[in-house]
Amino acid sequence: MSTSGNCHKVRLLLEQLGTRYRWIEVDSAGGQTRTPAFLALNPNGKVPLVERDDGRVLAESNAILFWLAEGTPFLPADGWQRAQALSWMFFEQYSHEPYIAVARFISGWTPPDSPRRQELPRLRERGHAALAVMERHLSTHDWFTGPGYGIADIALYAYTAVAADGGIELSSYPAIGRWLQALRARPGFVAMPDPPPEVLRNFAASP
Repeated sequence: MSTSGNCHKVRLLLEQLGTRYRWIEVDSAGGQTRTPAFLALNPNGKVPLVERDDGRVLAESNAILFWLAEGTPFLPADGWQRAQALSWMFFEQYSHEPYIAVARFISGWTPPDSPRRQELPRLRERGHAALAVMERHLSTHDWFTGPGYGIADIALYAYTAVAADGGIELSSYPAIGRWLQALRARPGFVAMPDPPPEVLRNFAASP
């Protein structure tokens, strides 16, 4: 699902690695991850999903990033730096994505009268808390994957870049702004495509 940040992470790394791959678009919001065929691949019913030519399957976006980056400059060789990168990737999935990504989903993919919109103030508050942690780190560091750019940066980039879609503005985070600019200037960078028009309209109308 190209408009999913978790899927965009994988595409961004694949492009920056120059890896050959076949991208299969799946409408997760439309229920296509709940079909028997998809659930046979991933019983958790979520994208992204990597299926190798030998039939092996790997789910969970950050696990996929780790596997793809093994032996490349996108994952530090030093054990301590690798652990630091992993700690930021766990932070992304536990303290960042559940708020920033979910606020975006509710704002764009639920109807204006959805009761889920009552969750938005709390989600935005927690999203800003996660961004404050990132801002503090970036005030003294260039990247999240150790001394250089890598998979922790990709993991955190995907939903940070579109946080405003969920009503979480980035203007008060100058260090994050500089980091986003530097990341977009990396060779092989690809932007996330725009969601469908009806989703963009929901973003615009969201309180």
